[in-house]
Amino acid sequence: MNKPSIYGLTLEQLASWLVEHGHKKSRASRIWESLYRQRVTDFAEMTEVNVETVQLLAEHFVFQSMEEHVKQESADGTIKFLFRLKDGNLIETVLMRQKYGLSVCVTTQVGCNIGCSFCASGLLAKSRDLSSGEIVEQIMKVQHHLDKLGLGQRVSHVVVMGIGEPFDNFENLLNFLDIIKHHKGLAIAGKGITVSTSGLANKIREFADAGTQVNLAISLHAPNNELRTRIMKINRAIPIEKLMPAIDYYLEKTNRRITLEYILLKDVNDRQEHALELAELIGDRRQMANVNLIPYNPVDEHSQYQRSERESVRAFFDTLKKQGVSVSTRLEHGVDIDAACGQLRSKQIKKAKAGEAGKSSVAAG
Repeated sequence: MNKPSIYGLTLEQLASWLVEHGHKKSRASRIWESLYRQRVTDFAEMTEVNVETVQLLAEHFVFQSMEEHVKQESADGTIKFLFRLKDGNLIETVLMRQKYGLSVCVTTQVGCNIGCSFCASGLLAKSRDLSSGEIVEQIMKVQHHLDKLGLGQRVSHVVVMGIGEPFDNFENLLNFLDIIKHHKGLAIAGKGITVSTSGLANKIREFADAGTQVNLAISLHAPNNELRTRIMKINRAIPIEKLMPAIDYYLEKTNRRITLEYILLKDVNDRQEHALELAELIGDRRQMANVNLIPYNPVDEHSQYQRSERESVRAFFDTLKKQGVSVSTRLEHGVDIDAACGQLRSKQIKKAKAGEAGKSSVAAG
């Protein structure tokens, strides 16, 4: 039996599971205390949990549903982890050191079907969703790494911006958010969590209704349909005229500000006319939206794109400011360690395939 990760159950789900198996639901809190406060790494370390309950957990769950395959450390303190899952698939997780704390970027799917033409993550099609336990375990792997350093550091912020479209794995995403936010769990504040979506309009509405109290970022990247369709395949199915009403619904329902992500591509979407068009598109949403300008990380497979010149970035920024639009520029992390999302995974898969091809050629010779 392929056992699921122990990290995959919310506190309420764990309590119900215990009752179904003839144990007291009150033991769920002690189990969570062991997992998220004591941060044990083996069932045998759960010394404050009833022995029979520990044995039951060990029969049905695993602590390690993934193992570290590659770890890259940047000069700026960023660490990129490449984890190998039980089925052999590879995913990326990144630890970033920010002025406001330690932030972890998590992956929600193996591969991606959104098809953004500038992105390394989408080079390989989605093969499956990650379970909520596999998403939570990424945070725990990073936290265990920090614990070993002995500096008392903890993950304080989470961005759901790794490989995959989070809203295409909606239920597992909601469970993940419940687990990491819970005051008896990791207790990561909602204001410190951001979920990024390519713009699945119906799911944006569902997310608003779910009342998760976390931040939402929309990958916009273009101010009109013609340009956005060229950059992002999903715009064919969900064009801007469908996306913007969903954003309006979210703003009205939650009264929470949103971030509009805009990756700057040289001579593609970075001209002043694009900035003016973007300001017009945002319109009276100015008070509730911030545009985050993102420097492009070149990817070998997408050589048609180049990073915008600094002067173009500055002019785009200034134009939005003059139009009364709140705007920021994303700080870069780990530029020396395959900074583009999905880039490390892509390189490792290529290396493995090259190795297999080499072995085949030797065998044939």
